[in-house]
Amino acid sequence: MKSFRFILVLATLLAPAVSRAAVADGIKAVVNASAITFAEVEDYTRPAADALRRQFASQPEVFQQKLNEALNDSLEQLVERQLILHSFDTEGYKLPESVIDEAVQERIRDKFGDRVTLMKTLQAQGVTFEQFRKQMREQYIESALRNQNVQREIIISPYKVENFYLANQAKFAVDDQVKLRMIVFPKTSADDTNAVKLAQEIAVKIKEGASFVEMATVYSQGSQQHQAGDWGWIETGKLRKELAEAAAPLAPGQTSEVINTDDSLYLMLVEEKKPAHAKPLADVRGEIEKSLRVQQQAQLQKQWIDGLKKKTFIRYF
Repeated sequence: MKSFRFILVLATLLAPAVSRAAVADGIKAVVNASAITFAEVEDYTRPAADALRRQFASQPEVFQQKLNEALNDSLEQLVERQLILHSFDTEGYKLPESVIDEAVQERIRDKFGDRVTLMKTLQAQGVTFEQFRKQMREQYIESALRNQNVQREIIISPYKVENFYLANQAKFAVDDQVKLRMIVFPKTSADDTNAVKLAQEIAVKIKEGASFVEMATVYSQGSQQHQAGDWGWIETGKLRKELAEAAAPLAPGQTSEVINTDDSLYLMLVEEKKPAHAKPLADVRGEIEKSLRVQQQAQLQKQWIDGLKKKTFIRYF
């Protein structure tokens, strides 16, 4: 009881703008003079909660665990937003109202089409236009300050990229690869003799000198028919077992016998092979630079938010 009375007094002193309804709703955190309620956290989490509910419909315990994690994450994000808004108010930033007017109009054009549709949508959600505009203002401020403090240009040196590449070779490992063309004959049933007969006839024609590319273009019923049966490069470990076994003994330029599976028959042409290897640095440089940039931005954000926390009163409940 003392704890509950303390929360009410604290919210009244630190957040005079918070309504009695908001206090009664249940305060999850106070950031300087702003209270974050449980309803706000729930609203912020709702899209993720809906996705989790669908994903873990048959696993209620896992769903609850994931939901709790999402709620905690949402609370932290809302605390960060209030820290940023407080920083904007106390550090002398100015934002012309005309900028927010333009942002609102752009949102209406992009998401709602016209103001009438916006107003109907807001009414259905129980949100006033003033609340919508306030949300837009806060989002704009948060985005602008994050860009200024976190998203600024970060230079990733070639030395860092090369060190990351050498220290993380396993991440860039590629299994044995084979470049294939295949002619696919789907079966209508397990004992489809017509499909078997056609596949064998085409196999004979290829052995007698017919072009595999032409035969694939005319006869293949696989998804790569219009690419003359070209499957491109594929890791052998990702092929179905029967195809991987058929490809293993074939040298580049060789064609398989008819490969019989439960649902289809195949003729395979191995065009090239590559043994297991690590992707060259040149092929993954952009990927590494992006990863290092994301890491550095995360570090900058943590440093920035930690600095804001040191200057601001925060209390969790």
